[in-house]
Amino acid sequence: MTDDQKYGAPVPGWTPPPRPPTEAMQGAHVRLEPLEADAHAADLFRAYSGHDALWDYMPYGPFHSAAAYHRWAKEQESLADPRFFVLRSRATGHCGGIASFLRITPEAGSIEVGHICIAPEMQRGAAATEAMWLMMDWAFRAGYRRYEWKCNALNMGSRRAAQRLGFSFEGVFRHHAVIKGRNRDTAWFSIIDSEWPALAEAYRAWLAPANFDAGGRQIERLYDLTRLVRPGSDPALAE
Repeated sequence: MTDDQKYGAPVPGWTPPPRPPTEAMQGAHVRLEPLEADAHAADLFRAYSGHDALWDYMPYGPFHSAAAYHRWAKEQESLADPRFFVLRSRATGHCGGIASFLRITPEAGSIEVGHICIAPEMQRGAAATEAMWLMMDWAFRAGYRRYEWKCNALNMGSRRAAQRLGFSFEGVFRHHAVIKGRNRDTAWFSIIDSEWPALAEAYRAWLAPANFDAGGRQIERLYDLTRLVRPGSDPALAE
């Protein structure tokens, strides 16, 4: 047995990466802006209004008044972990979703994306996918080794999204939490640094203008591109 087999492979020159940025990240379709309640809450509440199912698997919400959502956003905006970003469409100028970095552990090189809530007006479009790409790309460029996605195991929409985005299924933590008085089993997914170069090429190919027709509809699916390089599939989902 080699030392690598006995103790694990060495990580030469390991230096913990920085914590997430406090400035905006911008793509072709979306601008990720650090959450500021006064600047974002009203527009986000507008986008979420009438869509209470968005909060089904969240530990908070739904919010039934703009003031209630503003209070929640105000409590989150100064947090270092989770660190929230607002998805602003560059086409419309409107805020259409929110996401965060969380469980930020630079000393282990691990970071998670979560608290993702995308309003219907931004779902199934290039902006939301590009936002996920921008966050992943920042993390791996910064030096993180592991990028995580976790969700309620019953949330099949989130599990499908993780697979489409190139995350590998790692298992289910049973009785992991109690959310809104109900049991939560948690499905775990990850991307690691050695997988990122191939996945990054898949994203670049999908986001390329040539991959969209005149109506903005995708020609090649991201799912098909990431499936070529994704090491593991979620057994709960049909390929």
